[in-house]
Amino acid sequence: MSTAEPGPPTAVPGGGWAGDDGDLEAVEIDLLLEAVFRRYGFDFRNYARASLRRRLSRRRDLEGLPTMSRLTDRLLHDPDCMERLLLDLSINVTAMFRDPGFYRAFRSKVVPVLRTYPFLRIWNAGCSTGEETYSLAITLAEEGLLERTRIYATDINQPVLARARDGVFPLEKMREYTENYQAAGGTRAFSEYYVAAYDGARFDPALAANVVFAQHNLVADRSFNEFQVVVCRNVLIYFDKILQERVHRLFYDSLARFGILALGQKESVTFTPHEADYQPLDEAERLYRKDGRRVARQERMR
Repeated sequence: MSTAEPGPPTAVPGGGWAGDDGDLEAVEIDLLLEAVFRRYGFDFRNYARASLRRRLSRRRDLEGLPTMSRLTDRLLHDPDCMERLLLDLSINVTAMFRDPGFYRAFRSKVVPVLRTYPFLRIWNAGCSTGEETYSLAITLAEEGLLERTRIYATDINQPVLARARDGVFPLEKMREYTENYQAAGGTRAFSEYYVAAYDGARFDPALAANVVFAQHNLVADRSFNEFQVVVCRNVLIYFDKILQERVHRLFYDSLARFGILALGQKESVTFTPHEADYQPLDEAERLYRKDGRRVARQERMR
């Protein structure tokens, strides 16, 4: 059976060429991401493209602009526009005690390990508006560990971190959060942890007394301490493979020997550069423990 040779690309309405591997907007997005990186230092070039394109298109439309190129121009000259885009690109889908099974596994599998340490450092990477951080603090408080724990809650977005520091969450969410808390193995009345005021629920400041909220860019920044636990749930799914591998190296370097890595339901250490460096603590809930034996062998080989 014979096949026809492909013809030359033909122009299509609105610019670009039919038959090109990529369309004009894809090129514009590449240029926009490069411009953002060089102007502001935020590197979104290896974020998953489908999600990234949707978020950029939404910001372009909200700014009332016809093309990605026009959005690039505005971003370069208007830092406030960059702040708005940063909110769009930050992963802020969160809830208190989201995935209750994870917190039950944390209590039963992780807490007994943590009791063996005199002092604990936990990194909550990609903490967003703080719901996960406060959920961890409540769990540790009920297990008698919060007073000897320092939680580092980090995110790329400063306005989001400011909301996390405030510890105020929508009052209408408290029913959902109460149900999550109970399903997660909570041992008290959830209402004891917050005071209702107007449309908000302000959580007990004592829960955040040992929490450090700080800006950190998983894409560009390095490890800043050694941790017994790193919690980064439902963030890596927004990164492409190259960036996922980079972040996994960062987490591995940040964990102490026998440290524990906690990921989201759709994330895993499988097929990462450090797959062999962890032992499953609870595979179903994506809890992994750094293999201290491999660490010791690697140190002896140096």
